[in-house]
Amino acid sequence: MTAATTSGPVLVINSGSSSLKYQLVTPGTGEVLASGTVERIGEPTGSVSHRSNGRRADSEQPIPDHGDALNVLRQQFDEHGPDLETAGIAAVGHRVVHGGPTFSDPVLIDDEVIQQIDDLSALAPLHNPAAVAGIKAARDRFSEVPHVAVFDTAFFATLPREAYTYAIPGELAEKYRIRRYGFHGTSHAYVSQQAADFLGRDYADLNQIVMHLGNGCSASAVRGGVAVEASMGLTPLQGLVMGTRSGDVDPGLHTFLHAELGLTFGQVDTLLNKQSGLKGLAGVNDFRELEALRQGGQDSAQLAFDVYVHRIKHYLGAYLALLGGLDVLVFTAGVGEHNPALRAAVLDGLSGLGMELDSAANEQRSGDIRVISSDSSKTSVLVVPTNEELAIARQTMELVA
Repeated sequence: MTAATTSGPVLVINSGSSSLKYQLVTPGTGEVLASGTVERIGEPTGSVSHRSNGRRADSEQPIPDHGDALNVLRQQFDEHGPDLETAGIAAVGHRVVHGGPTFSDPVLIDDEVIQQIDDLSALAPLHNPAAVAGIKAARDRFSEVPHVAVFDTAFFATLPREAYTYAIPGELAEKYRIRRYGFHGTSHAYVSQQAADFLGRDYADLNQIVMHLGNGCSASAVRGGVAVEASMGLTPLQGLVMGTRSGDVDPGLHTFLHAELGLTFGQVDTLLNKQSGLKGLAGVNDFRELEALRQGGQDSAQLAFDVYVHRIKHYLGAYLALLGGLDVLVFTAGVGEHNPALRAAVLDGLSGLGMELDSAANEQRSGDIRVISSDSSKTSVLVVPTNEELAIARQTMELVA
């Protein structure tokens, strides 16, 4: 590879336990030069998909580990473009799910940082080890450029103590770093800033609530550009109802299921993370499938929809009380951006709280940021497409430039 240039694109890498997603993006313009996924890492046959120049190339091959996944990534660029040798990559930005109490900002990666990320694996056993594997492999194959870690939890490092503290013995919490961290922070930071820019308002003057609604769901309260509440906690299980995650349940449920059904705590964890949420209530975790079942009159699908909406309203009301007033409500991520029925249900009956929907605007299909509240609404309600890869690329560039 040629030497890095601070005006070049950033390669963004998101390493999962059995997958690797990537995007080559120009931070200034947001132009995506290429993107792809490498999936089923460690299985007998992996799948690869690469998109560039309006074309998509799919293939299957064995991908034993993350090192091989990075080799496949380089191969895709070599075969389908753009040419990484001439692209002048400025840096590689890595999404890391859990920064714990250690990381509150993006950081240049060195051996010590990798060790610190690995040390936080107890807080994110499904995510941080995969991130470490991806970072090590990427540093080996892109050694000429700086690498930056951007943490999902970083935006919520500003939570006040009363918001992040669990009411458990303090010494225990301190020793084992048990507190609420919040997740999807890169998305919440990006869309709340985008909302302020779109409205022509000063970010520091706005009270915002952001609803990140996808297969994973989270809510945040943002006062003056600073996060003061987040629905997810020590893990991404807490909070809203999600595709396969239960969200909030009575903490005593674990003991009850263990005592009554003989489930191990590992089985309970699997139940709440992978077999609950919309999937547990209606048998499907894709919101589009849920809507089809609901429109077909399936009672369990309607109940799942109602529970999902109820929990969102619960957090919306709580955060409104914490902020003391609301300037902007943002819907983002797959469900939040693309499901007008869900947005209408959330806002139904909230005119007394200053949120009035423009039904026609809400029904419009668009990939652009847009207002869906009425002219008389005291609170601006927006749909803001999230772009975590672009946010990571920009934070990476800010650090290395």
